[in-house]
Amino acid sequence: MRPLIAGVALAGGRSTRMGAEKALLRLAGRPLIAHVVDRLRPQVAEVFVSANGDPARFRDLGCAVVADAPDGGASGPLAGIAAALGHARWRGFALLAVAPCDAPFFPRDLVARLAAAMIERGAPLAVAESARGLEPVFALWRADLEAAVAAALAAGEGSPRGLIERLGAAHVAFAPEAGVDAFANLNTPEDFAAAQARLG
Repeated sequence: MRPLIAGVALAGGRSTRMGAEKALLRLAGRPLIAHVVDRLRPQVAEVFVSANGDPARFRDLGCAVVADAPDGGASGPLAGIAAALGHARWRGFALLAVAPCDAPFFPRDLVARLAAAMIERGAPLAVAESARGLEPVFALWRADLEAAVAAALAAGEGSPRGLIERLGAAHVAFAPEAGVDAFANLNTPEDFAAAQARLG
C-alpha cells in the first residue's frame, strides 16, 4: 500500500533581506508561498503551512497553519519541521514532504523521486541534492521521526542538515532544468525580479 504523504511549506523565516515577510510578497500577482503550495498540492494528499504569528494571513491558501511549539528549544527550519511532523502524525500521515516558502520552482516530481529512493534504499528519509550540494529543506521525512527531531532541537540544533546525515538519509540528485536552479531561494529583490521575468 502506498504511504499517505502530506506536504508542508516552511514559512518561519525572518526575511531580513527583504524587509517584509517573504512568504507574502507578491510574485506574478500572488503571494510567493502560493506558488510553493501550488507545486506541492499535486504531489501530496494534503498541504499545510508551518508559520508562527497570526494564521489568518494565510487564509486564502486553504491550508491548515501549524505553529512551532513555544518550548521547542532551538529555532530555525528544524523547529518548523518538528511541528509539522507532529501535525502530520495527528492527521494520520506516514510521510511528510518539506519545502521552503521561498523556492517556487522546485521539481514537480520531487516527492515521487524522494519516496522512490526511500523505499528502494530502506531509508527513514530522503533529501534532494542539486549541483550546489545537499538541499536539506527539500526532504521527505517519516512522520515517526518526530521524536528524533525534537531531541535534536532540544540539543540546540536549528538546521536539519546534521540530523539528516545522522539518520542515514537517501540522497536524490536532481539535474538543473533548462539551466535553471530549481532549488534556488528568492532572497533579494533581484531574485524576485528574475523569478518575475521567468513567470512572464
